[in-house]
Amino acid sequence: MDIYQSGIRPVLFSALKADPEWLHQQSLQLLGKLDRTSESPLTSLLKARLQQSFCLSDLRLGQTLWGLQFTNPLGLAAGFDKDGVAARVWGEFGFGFAELGTVTFHPQPGNPRPRLFRLPEDQAALNRMGFNNLGAATMARSLARGLPASRLEVEGLKDNNLQNLTPIPIGINLGKSKITSLAEAATDYLGSFRLLKNLGDYFVVNVSSPNTPGLRSLQDAAQLGLILDVLQQENQGFKPILVKIAPDLTTEAIADVLSLAQTHQLAGIIATNTTIRRDLLKTEFIEATGKSVEEEAGGISGAPLRQRSTEVIRFIYQQTQGKLPIIGVGGIFTAEDAWQKITAGASLIQVYTGWVYEGPWMVRRILQGLLEKLEERGLSSISLAVGGEGNQGVKGNKSKSNE
Repeated sequence: MDIYQSGIRPVLFSALKADPEWLHQQSLQLLGKLDRTSESPLTSLLKARLQQSFCLSDLRLGQTLWGLQFTNPLGLAAGFDKDGVAARVWGEFGFGFAELGTVTFHPQPGNPRPRLFRLPEDQAALNRMGFNNLGAATMARSLARGLPASRLEVEGLKDNNLQNLTPIPIGINLGKSKITSLAEAATDYLGSFRLLKNLGDYFVVNVSSPNTPGLRSLQDAAQLGLILDVLQQENQGFKPILVKIAPDLTTEAIADVLSLAQTHQLAGIIATNTTIRRDLLKTEFIEATGKSVEEEAGGISGAPLRQRSTEVIRFIYQQTQGKLPIIGVGGIFTAEDAWQKITAGASLIQVYTGWVYEGPWMVRRILQGLLEKLEERGLSSISLAVGGEGNQGVKGNKSKSNE
């Protein structure tokens, strides 16, 4: 029996109707304490118990991308740990990787509350957080904590230090500060990247959140090209850089992004961010505000996003002939959901809303389900399933995913 689904979630969501953002903050405070006391005997014991409960290890789930070892394809999406306070803990919950942020160069409080709402009838969430975070410099100090004294000068670090501090690869999702004009966006992203480039395993340019005014206009080829050019000049091939796109883009706009990805030698695409569509929702009113869901600004995540994000993954995979790695995110609750995204073309997948609804045992259930899928099809590695819908293109992916 899953105690989270049978007991904890009903009490928190229905009986107490606890505020989602308050619950989120309380969870992060606890996890942050585990992160800060990771060397203590009590914390070591607790982390061992977490591993025993939530982790599942099997070589068939592992693959190498961008020179990084992923023990399994399931990661925590950006948005949960915005400031990187629990970077050293996420592996204990079974995740194969975790993405921190979204972080901006300037600290910012985000949008006014309430700004996070559950839509249980749709297995979804509506958020308009607005990139609330403590800023790139604070994240850098948090991630550098624990490094030898000779390496605490963040700007002077020469190599990838998180591999020595975390059990899993860590991505960092970069956004534009609200106070920075669209014309100065490239400089803003560059400032964050300079502070953090030695502390993350891969980086994501987020130009697709609907909660920062004008941000999605940066997905336009000309605007995005300026940002990528500046970052890659600074990067010089040092770290993998990806871009995260919205599900609401037309196929023509996605094709433009893929052209930029080739021009600027991006490492991959994350598909997708939240959607601004409301037509797929069963929920009509937001109880906390009394307003129609149509009146409430913000992006929708969770189950309503599932089909569209998979369609975008499939389109990208087909357009790039499987040569550009994809991280698939949107509406993953079960192993079947995960399998659909992988076979559509995603090498890695991420969860957030599904994890909130399904609870911490979800990761282990999905990984076990993926192993069963591999066994049913006689596949020896998850990489062989990438882009393998209808048993098409499976073999051709082997060398790509294990380079």
